[in-house]
Amino acid sequence: MKTDISNSLFNNYPVDQDKFDEVFDTDGEVRKAYKNLFKHFNHLSLEEFNRFSESAKLSFLIQGITFATYNENNQGIERIFPFDLFPRVIPKDEWNQIESGVIQRNVAINHFLTDLYNEKKILKSGIVPPELIFSSGNYLKQMLDFVPPGGIYNHISGTDIIKHSDGNYYVLEDNVRCPSGVSYVLSNREAMKKTFSNVFKKFNVSIITDYSEKLFECMNSVAPEGVDEAVSAILTPGIFNSAHFEHTFLAQSMGVELVEGRDLFVENGFVYMKTIYGKQKLDVLYRRIDDEFLDPLAFSPDSYLGVPGIMSVYREGNISLINAPGTGVADDKAIYTYIPEIIKYYLDEEPILNNVHTYRCERDDDFKYINENLDKLVLKPVDQSGGYGIFIGNKATEAEIEEMKEKIKHSRRSYVAQPIMSLSVHSTFIDDSGAFEPRHIDLRTFTLLGKAKNYVLKGGLSRVALKKGNLIVNSSQGGGSKDTWVIQS
Repeated sequence: MKTDISNSLFNNYPVDQDKFDEVFDTDGEVRKAYKNLFKHFNHLSLEEFNRFSESAKLSFLIQGITFATYNENNQGIERIFPFDLFPRVIPKDEWNQIESGVIQRNVAINHFLTDLYNEKKILKSGIVPPELIFSSGNYLKQMLDFVPPGGIYNHISGTDIIKHSDGNYYVLEDNVRCPSGVSYVLSNREAMKKTFSNVFKKFNVSIITDYSEKLFECMNSVAPEGVDEAVSAILTPGIFNSAHFEHTFLAQSMGVELVEGRDLFVENGFVYMKTIYGKQKLDVLYRRIDDEFLDPLAFSPDSYLGVPGIMSVYREGNISLINAPGTGVADDKAIYTYIPEIIKYYLDEEPILNNVHTYRCERDDDFKYINENLDKLVLKPVDQSGGYGIFIGNKATEAEIEEMKEKIKHSRRSYVAQPIMSLSVHSTFIDDSGAFEPRHIDLRTFTLLGKAKNYVLKGGLSRVALKKGNLIVNSSQGGGSKDTWVIQS
């Protein structure tokens, strides 16, 4: 029997036959995973839903759940993080594939990083071209011939995943430098529980409130040798950073200090925090600043954000840094194209999650194809994040396409290209229209690797492109988010 959506919030919902809608099938029927949830929302009037939505927005405002976007003059604008109350549901069998896939991927990346900075076997074997590694701005000579305490580089990984029109999941990119967004996952869940407390009693939704505890355990597990009770802290660039809310949130939830570079100093081969009781030795530092600003003695000499001498302490094994410097080489979108081979090389396994097919501009055949088909491709800078610098060919004018071809020609190593993937869409309430409409969506998962058991936050951050037809979901590009429910039964 077809679900009746007339006279409801979903009245006249436009099902697009050319896109994979996660809530409705091509006949307009509600998919099995959403039937019970849909019944709950379907009985709400528009006035009731708006009241709930405004309540959630007020909660975000009071808690200071914001993010910053930057205009062309590099001026930051602080905004409340947009949040849609209709959650995304991922069935247990689909989540199991995602979870095992991201663990496999990030374990392989850790092996890759260990090898790159030490024996370089994968380069000597010819599987990954050495010139691709050594030309990456994120490959750090300061990390050569060194393995971090605990043997982990990418303690925290954010893997961006899409569901394509074929119904399968694909990895869009890896984020192992300083992946952000987990605070929004936890805040979204808290807002949902406050707004629809009775709904959670009806569904067997996986908990996510254990993330801070698991992160704390992960950090402690890689403390320097001989440290029984590690003292940990989070290093922030300061209140003007776009993710400062997250830095504060995680420090409070773990019960550790939030520090800036000026709060730390190096003495006799150790790092110390300044406290009102005097100096305190620091064992583990979750740093949320980029490599180049971490230590003015090792990297950028004019940095005031970092701690002079901390890299020497790190290489002596007297402090653990979360994540390790130099992990960004694995974020390079040209390196991304080799991840399936990296998984096979180090783990002797087939990838559980597929990559999106990617063309590398420095390869002559790919460069020729990109030039001839740029209007059908998405062009991405290899070293940027947050959705910045992405060029979508079918949205560009002929003049813009020709201008981009010139940019590629003069810096082929700096770009990769991918087919324009049809991201799945999800029913999202749009304030301007006062109705639910389909919007493109992706998923950022969060994986923790430590000396103890690996952990994946069950659900992750579902990011929504709030602009109609937009494929870029990042908050920095005007996107919002949804609570993500992994249903256990």
